[in-house]
Amino acid sequence: MDVDVLLLLICFSISFKDLSNKMFTFPRQTNTAHVRLTTSRQNLGAVTVCLRSFTDLKRSHSLFSLATPSADNDFTIFKGAASDEYLLFAKNSIAVFFGQDYKLNTWQSVCSTWDAVSGVMQLWLDGKPSSRKFASSGSNISGPILIVVGQEQGIYGGDFKSDKSFVGMMSDVHMWDYVISPDEILKYSKRQTFTSGNVLNWSALEFQILGKVLLEDQQNTH
Repeated sequence: MDVDVLLLLICFSISFKDLSNKMFTFPRQTNTAHVRLTTSRQNLGAVTVCLRSFTDLKRSHSLFSLATPSADNDFTIFKGAASDEYLLFAKNSIAVFFGQDYKLNTWQSVCSTWDAVSGVMQLWLDGKPSSRKFASSGSNISGPILIVVGQEQGIYGGDFKSDKSFVGMMSDVHMWDYVISPDEILKYSKRQTFTSGNVLNWSALEFQILGKVLLEDQQNTH
């Protein structure tokens, strides 16, 4: 086989894409449209997830949903109905955070951390930390991991609810298998050079779009 053809086949077989300066647009409320983010990892003793979102939603909505067959909220970032409220889940256990400076029609960076040993979760909104709260400890996230943005998984891979769906734009999704430092979170929030996620990396992302979701150039409005 010709070397150039072989290289071309290899490129097509590896579906990782560099989404730098791109964004997912979720243009309407549905119980179907979402993006699945792929990872080969099946055991996590700690998690950090960072993303940027832009929306005018005043209702509650899901930002990041990681499920396994044994837990539909194995790691979830959820914006609550109250304007200053975020809900974080680990191993189906919840930690609620109030007093957050949530803004409409503005790009905001959201980071969440959890460690299985301590069981502690923390939220970082635009680089500003919340108080640290206990959610769940003693066991890792394990099993076939399914990650969804745009919807909350009520069961593994489904049971989406339109009134929990995300409507707006999302970009720069990264995930690590450890709790990254406050300095790294601050660099991320300020769009400075930071260590990319080793579980999900926006610059080398494997994903699947299902339903009405657009992949577009990012609008860097503030």
